[in-house]
Amino acid sequence: MTALKDHLLANLRWRSDPPVWPEERTHYADYTQWWRQPEILQTIGPALANLFVDMTPTVVMGTVAHGSLLGPLVANHLRIGFAEVRKGARRGSDDDPWLTRLTPPDYQDRHLELAIRKSQLHPGDRVLFVDDWIASGGQAIACKGLTEDAGASWMGAAVIVDGLESAAARRELSLRSLLHMRDLDRLP
Repeated sequence: MTALKDHLLANLRWRSDPPVWPEERTHYADYTQWWRQPEILQTIGPALANLFVDMTPTVVMGTVAHGSLLGPLVANHLRIGFAEVRKGARRGSDDDPWLTRLTPPDYQDRHLELAIRKSQLHPGDRVLFVDDWIASGGQAIACKGLTEDAGASWMGAAVIVDGLESAAARRELSLRSLLHMRDLDRLP
């Protein structure tokens, strides 16, 4: 696990865009190099799955986009299926009903509609949520609601970086992570 953490930290950079206004300087984490590193891609699925080694999920859930990248890696390791949650999903037909939830405000103070085909979650499923980074917890909280709406059980949330400020949300989500924001303090 230490080698993976070292790879993750070595391939993350803090970036900033030129401000439009002096008070608008934005800083963000650029972790696009994670997806370019074969060592990370080979080990990230098992590492996230092992955060919940004490549980037996029956399906992994993740949101578009990075949850849809990481979720199948975790599901493959666990030899279970993956259920994709879409943001603002367009429904072209009524042949498969959708479950929808509106998120609490996210890190950009937006409310997003999350949706999943009802056929993707079954009553009695044990759901493990996977994502790259959690900041406000809004999407994970909405996905927990979708899980409950389907009659399934929420096992917890496995993420690469825990940026939650709320200990109550961390407990509600049963959040476990590979890195915490304090681990990123030493980065340039």
